[in-house]
Amino acid sequence: MASSTDSSTATDDEVRELYERYQAAESDAERREIALEMGKLDGRRHAEIYAALENE
Repeated sequence: MASSTDSSTATDDEVRELYERYQAAESDAERREIALEMGKLDGRRHAEIYAALENE
């Protein structure tokens, strides 16, 4: 069973990777696609937080 710390670390790594890709993007279209990915990741993080709160 994965702990919330493992999940957080994986998510932090994913955020870092997306941020680095965003900084290296060469076009507005590429930055927009990466920003959309960031939004999806943020939505998943919020869902995980709300689920954890409901289980307390």
